[in-house]
Amino acid sequence: MKGRILAVAFIVALVASMGSISSAEETVDQPPFEILSHIETLTYGQPKSGGLMSRLAEIEKVYFGRELPGSLAERQQAFLNFLENGLPEQPSFIFKLGVAEWVVTQQVGEGNLKDRLEALEKLLEGDSKADGPFAMRLERIVGMILPEGISWKEIEVPKQKVFKVALKHTLSLQEVKVGDVVELTMQGDLAVDNFLVAPSGSRVLGHVESIKPPRSFGRPSEIKIAFDHIVPLDVINKIPVILGPEAEKASKSDDSVVAAAGASFFGAILLGPLGFAGGMLVKGDVKDVPAGTPFYLETADVARVRAYPVPEVLQSIIRPSEVPVPQEENGSTETPKDPSEKGTKQ
Repeated sequence: MKGRILAVAFIVALVASMGSISSAEETVDQPPFEILSHIETLTYGQPKSGGLMSRLAEIEKVYFGRELPGSLAERQQAFLNFLENGLPEQPSFIFKLGVAEWVVTQQVGEGNLKDRLEALEKLLEGDSKADGPFAMRLERIVGMILPEGISWKEIEVPKQKVFKVALKHTLSLQEVKVGDVVELTMQGDLAVDNFLVAPSGSRVLGHVESIKPPRSFGRPSEIKIAFDHIVPLDVINKIPVILGPEAEKASKSDDSVVAAAGASFFGAILLGPLGFAGGMLVKGDVKDVPAGTPFYLETADVARVRAYPVPEVLQSIIRPSEVPVPQEENGSTETPKDPSEKGTKQ
């Protein structure tokens, strides 16, 4: 019991100290209800109802077992720093949870933070430890699977790094509207020199940019989709992406992508830069683009993010997307080697 009290006191002191740290995303100018709704949505999937102060006190107890000291603004900013921003020597709660999920399942979890934490506990211990503060429960998990703890380091993700994605939900061309979110999931880990940036299953977001209705002479409707960014372990620093020339080459060289296009929307999705920032054009002669449809994207520019330095003992579980090499580039019809096997004897 004494150790439990000391652990909670340490976490509360840490969170309180974060309140004075400037964050990557300024939130102090947001209305208090918006900040709290954001915290609740991250935690539960939707905001709760009731008075501001009682809701804040409730969610502080959920994470720390007690209310935090300070003014309303200080408490909310400290909470956001704990959840998302972290400190140079202390990764955020979301970052740690994502790393723990990857170590156990080789992918990042889905849903809100409460559900993800409980799912991880059930995998490791058979049931959820619903009676303890979230912060302590996550630290217990980290202690079980990574006794050395979790750290992070700022690195550069290079431009034109290609990776595979799949549509998370069916895209119904009869129902989409301008501004609708298009959600995809990473098919493989995004890593740079054994630094884990975004595990398999990480979200990649785009949006419907424009819609043209059917026109004269039988010309079908057209829907333009723009790709926005990867949501990495470091959720503050998003990574902009496009469907650019390198991704186009990979898509044309991957039999699974070609097969999906042939079965469901062959000729309807034009891969590559189409004069609108590497998006995708879907013609209205196809009713739906089904969930699970694969293709490739690439990073739009160099991006600086905080990543997990994977210990040597865990580096074998890194599974990046297998990016095919176009035949005209490798000069043969053999199956391309995995990049990690470069220089090894076949």
